[in-house]
Amino acid sequence: MVTLDIESAEGQTEILRRMLTIRAFDTKAGELFADGELPGFVHLYIGEEAVGVGAVSALEEQDYITSTHRGHGHCISKGLDTYEMMAELYGKRDGYCNGKGGSMHIADVDAGMLGANGIVGAGPPLATGAALTAEMKDEDRVALAFFGDGAVAQGQVHEAINLAATWDLPVVFVVENNQFGEGTPVEEQHNVEHLSATAEAYDIPGFTVDGMDVTAVYEAVTEARERAATGEGPTFIEADTYRYEGHFEGDHQPYRSKEDIELWKDRDAIETFKNRLVDAGTITEEEFESMQSEIDDEIETAAETAKEADYPDPSEAYEDMFGMTVPEINDFGAQMRADGGETQ
Repeated sequence: MVTLDIESAEGQTEILRRMLTIRAFDTKAGELFADGELPGFVHLYIGEEAVGVGAVSALEEQDYITSTHRGHGHCISKGLDTYEMMAELYGKRDGYCNGKGGSMHIADVDAGMLGANGIVGAGPPLATGAALTAEMKDEDRVALAFFGDGAVAQGQVHEAINLAATWDLPVVFVVENNQFGEGTPVEEQHNVEHLSATAEAYDIPGFTVDGMDVTAVYEAVTEARERAATGEGPTFIEADTYRYEGHFEGDHQPYRSKEDIELWKDRDAIETFKNRLVDAGTITEEEFESMQSEIDDEIETAAETAKEADYPDPSEAYEDMFGMTVPEINDFGAQMRADGGETQ
């Protein structure tokens, strides 16, 4: 996924398509989970699409991103295949992690997607490490870390920002402030009005942008990437957004009202951006409906095909775990295969 020109009709249309794809994918994932089709948990990105798409669309193809437990939108923004993602949710061999990672651990290192992660605040250290690698190899690469408002209180996040700021590493830190850390309102988690004030402690730029406006996110990350790529160090961006669904599927959400959710839906990023393009004559309502239908068909096909795909063989359980040879694991795997996939 190369940087998109948000001023061009082609770039605007592609940005809309990416946001619609995320919405359709996670809507389907929620339905499948409710039907008992998917193992584990799923955490939906519905409502936050403008942050992932706006940020990643401002990056270059070779750049890295790190994700969170709510990572489907980041994956799609980075160009990952919806079938392989759906296969991973189903626990099937065709998934990005051969069905062993599930919803919270989708990764494609070759695409620069260094992984979703169930550990709160784990992305910034990984992004800082990737940025350090790019610096040491003299590569034209920037790393971008997504993390939530709750993660801003995690120690490793501050360690990562401090190191990146001290060494002027090419990294961008993007806080997706969806107003709740699980069920705790953001104002009860932090003693600052804007989380971007965190940047002051490290003497780096910090901005708060409207995370329901894909253009605002795109412009902020474009500036931050340019700064990082030219050796001026990291930037801290807070994107104010909102998740329409619960923290996880099945969350009863006693911590907020339906009225509050509807107020944010009135500012829906997809609807707002679509209306802007229609008013400008970039697309027509008919073209939008056709695009939406194509995407819905793509996601439906991905889900149906993934459901019928093969599970990984039990003998493969210990493959892909380590980058180096581990004799004990190799011996155990060999014993499993000798036993027909059963442990003794």
